[in-house]
Amino acid sequence: MNDSLDEYEKKEKCGLFGIWGTPEASQICYQGLFAQQHRGQESAGIAVSDGRQLNGHMGMGLVSQVFTPRLLREELVGMAAIGHVRYSTTGSSKLCNAQPLLRQYRLGPVAVAHNGNLINAQLLRQQYEEYGHIFQSTTDTEIIVHLLAKPTHAQKHDPLTHVLKHLQGAFSLLFLFPDRIEACRDPWGIRPLAIGKTAQGLWCVASETCAFDAIGATYLRDVEPGEIVTISDAGISSRTFAPPAEEQAHCVFEHVYFANPASKIFGQNVHTIRKEFGRQLAREAGVKADYIMPMPDSGRSAALGYSMESGIQFEEGIVPNRFVGRTFILPNQGQRDRAVAMKLNIIPEVVKDKRIIIVEDSVVRGTTTRSKMLALRHAGAKEIHLRVSCPPIRHPCFYGIDFPTSEELIAHNRTVDEIKDFLEVDSLAYLSLDGMLACMDKSKKHYCTACWSGEYKIPIDQPQSKFSFERDQLKMF
Repeated sequence: MNDSLDEYEKKEKCGLFGIWGTPEASQICYQGLFAQQHRGQESAGIAVSDGRQLNGHMGMGLVSQVFTPRLLREELVGMAAIGHVRYSTTGSSKLCNAQPLLRQYRLGPVAVAHNGNLINAQLLRQQYEEYGHIFQSTTDTEIIVHLLAKPTHAQKHDPLTHVLKHLQGAFSLLFLFPDRIEACRDPWGIRPLAIGKTAQGLWCVASETCAFDAIGATYLRDVEPGEIVTISDAGISSRTFAPPAEEQAHCVFEHVYFANPASKIFGQNVHTIRKEFGRQLAREAGVKADYIMPMPDSGRSAALGYSMESGIQFEEGIVPNRFVGRTFILPNQGQRDRAVAMKLNIIPEVVKDKRIIIVEDSVVRGTTTRSKMLALRHAGAKEIHLRVSCPPIRHPCFYGIDFPTSEELIAHNRTVDEIKDFLEVDSLAYLSLDGMLACMDKSKKHYCTACWSGEYKIPIDQPQSKFSFERDQLKMF
């Protein structure tokens, strides 16, 4: 099991990037992944095409740890590249699960990068194992390659379109073939995927538009739900494998927490939406205080909005240590509390004897939030009023966020007052579901609210855990 401090926080699966038509493809891909490092820190990978064959390199750790300038310049040589940063929601944190998955099958080589979670992967994998298929990883993504390789699928006029119809759940996908990139998005549009173009006329695709900013590209549009976008020497073309769902299921948690504030997700800027969350939260749950303080870093935009609406001064009293990196969990809570202290520094001169409103983006398991509140109390805060810019998370997510069981969630079967007592704050309030959805520009029926409401737009017939595919692995030395 991947036991890091961040396991007690919320995690999303992955970030994708692809570009076509330049001998510097791998180096530009590196930049695109670096800009999306916040979407996954367990592993990173890049696959390239030289027009005939694919080559790739994947490794554990951050993008800057996995790739060197020499590797990008001399070994990952090609005119096209796709890349991936990963946090595991299906399959453990192992090198065999790092993506893009690079495989050879009857029709040639293919690389696949996936953001999301396939809710029918377990059933499909069991069927293919009964046929004698051998899987090399424990991630749900690998079943896609086996579907492509099935002879009756490979013989279709458009094998990829046929294969995608077999998938259920959340999937934004990049495929790299020797002669093209295929970018695909599930019919519900759960996870983001955007198309951009550089000043030199190169087509690119990414999970977040902040990746386009990093390479000097312009955001053009999203890959539509149910669409396949092909990028090749011939330019760009589009086809559909399924009609868009009548009710979309855009993940609002992208706006709440995951995405970079500079990104445009589902057509709306993240920073702007988070400020609106904060404004609405101030209208719903105002309280007298001396300062508004954000919980770094994703609470900052909502705290700014809360301050603007309430008229209470915005102040920075919590400073993140950006050089700690991932901190591994130690056996007891006291050691975990000290690990939190390493990552966040409180400024006593700011908080001592003050009434403080802390704005946090979300509270999932509650363990680290409690440690943060205790640190503020220890620094001398007179009153601590916690305001959360989303509703209480009471239900598991099966679409690519790492809180898959109700028992992990502090709000499951607890009242707000009970959570307040556990966190040891003077007051606690969450943004209402209606208030949150009122900040979005689409009808509320087009957003997934399952983790708050328990209403799953895609029925979950056979829930699978993060480690459903884990078995005793062969060890090679």
